[in-house]
Amino acid sequence: MTALDVHVHRWVPPRANGAPTLLLLHGTGGDENDLLSLGEMLRPGAGMLSPRGNVLEHGAPRFFRRLAEGVFDLDDLRRRTAELADFITAASERYGFSLDSVCAVGYSNGANIAGSVLLSRPEVIASAVLLRAMVPFEPTEAPSLGGKQVLISAGRSDPLIAHAGTERLAAILREGGAEVELAWQDASHGLVQADIRTARVFLDRVLASAKDSE
Repeated sequence: MTALDVHVHRWVPPRANGAPTLLLLHGTGGDENDLLSLGEMLRPGAGMLSPRGNVLEHGAPRFFRRLAEGVFDLDDLRRRTAELADFITAASERYGFSLDSVCAVGYSNGANIAGSVLLSRPEVIASAVLLRAMVPFEPTEAPSLGGKQVLISAGRSDPLIAHAGTERLAAILREGGAEVELAWQDASHGLVQADIRTARVFLDRVLASAKDSE
């Protein structure tokens, strides 16, 4: 089995040269089709790479195991994070996109593994939209995230993620040198239209800055 075969996935080629690649990471119970419509709303014409998580929790796909609500199996998280990072690299070679074009768009469990990839294998993600994310793990030293741009979109009344946890995630990413925008939505754990609007503005800014640096 190759690194690309580790994840069942969908690949939607970009419709224009120079379009970004959205790495779509679903929440618990989703699959490789779950966020394709969101990706199209966020950036029409972008390439979309959408893997399915390999862990089943009572039949619901996830990207890594947890021991309880909000309590992660850190050994499994490390292993699954490495697998996903290797998958992204293999996919870039197979489908012909640059890792510099990859923006991870993750929701809930998908946002958490995207955060884990940022903290441990940041070279495979250029930017990230983290929707309802929490701290995946506490790094022993600050990651090297200079030049990374990250949006964290959080729900003010989210019963699953404490405000302090959201703030801590933003702080960890900033300590590593990332440019972090923390947006609070009048929402619970589910997504609302304000998440989409905020993410679209963020992606417009990310792509504009990428063009300016060329």
